[in-house]
Amino acid sequence: MAELIKAIVMLLAGLGVLMTGMKMLSDGLGRSAGGRMRKLFGKISNNRFASIGVGAVATVLVSSSAATTVMVIGFVNAGLMTLLQATAIIMGANIGTTLTGVIIALSGFSLSSYMAVLAFIGVVMNMVSKNDTVKKVGSAVTGLGLMFVGLSFMSDAFNTQKISSALNSVFLKVDFPLVLILIGIVCTALFQSSAAMTAILVTMTGAGIIPMQSALFVVLGTNIGTCVTAILASFGASTNAKRTAVIHLLFNAIGTVVFTTFIWIFRRQAVWLLCAMSSSPQMQVALFHVFFNVITTALLVPFMKPLTKLATLLVRDKKNDDSVLKMYYIDDRILQTPVIAVAQVLKEVSNMAVMARDNLGRGFDAIASGNLGEREKILQTEEKINFVNKGVARYLIKMSSLSLSRSDEKLVGALHHVIGDIERIGDHAENFLEEAEQMHENGITFSDDALGELANMYDKVKYMFERSIYVFENRDEKALQEISDLESEVDMLKRVLGNNHIMRLNNGNCSVECGTHFYAIISALERVADHLTNVAFSIKSPSGSQLEAMEKIAKEQARKHHGAAV
Repeated sequence: MAELIKAIVMLLAGLGVLMTGMKMLSDGLGRSAGGRMRKLFGKISNNRFASIGVGAVATVLVSSSAATTVMVIGFVNAGLMTLLQATAIIMGANIGTTLTGVIIALSGFSLSSYMAVLAFIGVVMNMVSKNDTVKKVGSAVTGLGLMFVGLSFMSDAFNTQKISSALNSVFLKVDFPLVLILIGIVCTALFQSSAAMTAILVTMTGAGIIPMQSALFVVLGTNIGTCVTAILASFGASTNAKRTAVIHLLFNAIGTVVFTTFIWIFRRQAVWLLCAMSSSPQMQVALFHVFFNVITTALLVPFMKPLTKLATLLVRDKKNDDSVLKMYYIDDRILQTPVIAVAQVLKEVSNMAVMARDNLGRGFDAIASGNLGEREKILQTEEKINFVNKGVARYLIKMSSLSLSRSDEKLVGALHHVIGDIERIGDHAENFLEEAEQMHENGITFSDDALGELANMYDKVKYMFERSIYVFENRDEKALQEISDLESEVDMLKRVLGNNHIMRLNNGNCSVECGTHFYAIISALERVADHLTNVAFSIKSPSGSQLEAMEKIAKEQARKHHGAAV
């Protein structure tokens, strides 16, 4: 009895170490390849083969097809990816996940014990090196080593006489293919990881607990079971996001039906072929997993459009309500891949800035023309900006708890200030509308000279808006001096316009009531310029401080100059 308890404890401990190792490998690879991951998803196109490649590479980097699929559901839910593109990426993800199975299958060779030493090597890399990239790679290497430590624990547990004989007798009796497929589905759904189930299956096969001809059907079941994660992730998502989860299920279900039919008829021949390709039972299971996903993808690539149409028929459209407030680029599902989440939150903030810019223009036009026709549009957009501001703030708090690189941690901290500045710029559009309404009610109009001066100042701020958004989106430090100069010009313009207006008041060309509105508008434009400066300088200083940013740039230039001189 004591031996059985010890074996169960070892099995659970091994599984825990294995899954911890997989998580560390995924985080390490994801963080070290952060920039490449962002570029990778930036290359998504309507070319189905390119998108399949993107899905495969992304899954290798995150070491989980379920994570990639959930991330894709997030993209579709945010409207950043079409259903056809998502289908291709899911196909690629199913191919990419087979690499984890092949790595796990290496436990069947004598070198597996040496692979476990990687855990120590990775820890040393983390402790000794001060280089951030080396530390990230070290985490990935540690994770890979821990995977083999976990597999060793599990192998020892399954080699225990009582466990191996009990399980062996069960699988000898449970030989019906559909029951074996169901076992694979249920176990994978419980673990919510096909890789973990594959690891258990590989270890059991290596220990001789489950015959190869039975193991093949369990593998087919794991491919359907892994769809549960995506289906759960699609709850509460858009119609197309739900269709993406359905496509994932259809892909694996169709592949399972085709392979089940073939192997049921030619079971012995299939086992013989795998045995001819490798003497290791573990590698035979991994190779079958590879064949399943590669062949299923090859069979279904020509039928991608019919597959999306079938998903569209199964999940019907809902009525669209344009008045519903929503985020445009971010989705909680994307948080599973922090490097992509960072890229998406930057897009969301940029979109928020564009909304604020356009709304400011509408507000100023209401003042300049006296036309209040855009009133509802201004108020609706202001409501959207406030909604996005709160949504991004919550998202940034969630991101703070993720495994981010140092540069991304600083960026997330800076974005809290940036969205505050953009939200305040949005408020000025509403203020402009209020000024226009008051002037309209009281019959107040500006002179041609005053309107010309206001238009000139607004054009300067509008140009500064464009440049600030460019600097923020492209992280262009070289353009910061231009932003600083533009802010100085706006400050000077405010003083000049104020003096000119005093002269018009003294000459009797303008009323005191008109002057109140004039000063309110030029003061608002000057404050907008201040907020834009903060947004641009946030790429160098988290708080958007010009002084702090310029000091950092000066120190970096001095360091480069000193290095060149040496």
